[in-house]
Formats: sequence, structure tokens, C-alpha cells
Amino acid sequence: VQLAESGGGLVQAGGSLRLSCAASGGDFSTYGMGWFRQGPGKEREFVAAIDWSTTITYYGDSVKGRFTISRDTAKDTVYLQMNSLKSEDTAVYYCAAQDYTVSDSMDLYDYWGHGTQVTVSS
Repeated sequence: VQLAESGGGLVQAGGSLRLSCAASGGDFSTYGMGWFRQGPGKEREFVAAIDWSTTITYYGDSVKGRFTISRDTAKDTVYLQMNSLKSEDTAVYYCAAQDYTVSDSMDLYDYWGHGTQVTVSS
């Protein structure tokens, strides 16, 4: 099972980016998918998650109203649309998957990608 993030880069404050996470090597139609991030000198934190049916989504308090998680089950891909970016959003963003459930707890995720760097300049 592999997860591959893409779409990171350098953007000015107030700008937008869309991250993608492509899953392979398994049937992800029943997996909950999440995004986490780790900024410089910070612990990894929860960003957003979506359940297998796309009817349940969770967001971290710091990104509510600015970020949107979605998924395309046919493509085994989950997206993170990030708008109104701030310098404090600078981090490595990780995609993660867990079977059948969805949560904001890192410990419950079974599979992780290698991350993609997002840098927001002020």
C-alpha cells in the first residue's frame, strides 16, 4: 500500500494550493483518509479527514473555513484545497489512510505518505 502526495510548493500569503494524494496497492474505497502537517519545530497535527463515503469530514480548528478535503473514489485520490493561506500553514503535509473509520488521531492511521512541502511566504 502506497500513498503519494503532490501539489506542494511556494505560495504567497492569501494564495491557494491544492494537494493530491494518490493511493495504490489496495482497495481504498472503504478507507478513511486524512491530512496531517508538521511545521518547523512543531509536532505533527491534524488538518482534515474524510470518511469512505465522503459524507463525513473533520477539520482542525486552525484550517476550518479555509481548507476543504474531498476524494475521488474512482481515482483512489484525496485532495486538500487550501485557500487564504497564511505563513503559519507552512509545513510538510502528509496523507494517511485507515481502514473503515475516520478520525483526527494519528495513532489510528495505518498508512502514511512521505509528505509534500508547502511554504507560504508573507
